[in-house]
Amino acid sequence: MSLSPLLVAMGLTPLQRPTSNNLESDILTTMDRKLLDILCCPITKRPLQPLSTQELEALNRHIADGQARYLDDTVVDTPLDEGLITDNGSRIYRVDDGIPVMLEERSIPGTAAGRD
Repeated sequence: MSLSPLLVAMGLTPLQRPTSNNLESDILTTMDRKLLDILCCPITKRPLQPLSTQELEALNRHIADGQARYLDDTVVDTPLDEGLITDNGSRIYRVDDGIPVMLEERSIPGTAAGRD
């Protein structure tokens, strides 16, 4: 079973793609708040929030330079359109086609987005 039907069965919807140039605002207004409220980092159990525009740009610069790695030490080779970051900035999770990829080995250290 794919994740989308499961989310719908739970009364939730996948994250939606932003519709304007204000990424941060769009994610917060189009994302199903229920989904964001229940998601947490599988490693730290910390709440998640959308990456800010500045964090997303910094992360994509690191990806373009070949400097971003997943937790499993493979190189992140595809830029992110959207992402979620733990509230303490330790981990980033990509959002592909509106669905968060919440796999531990596919998380990216928060330092790649300019977080300390």
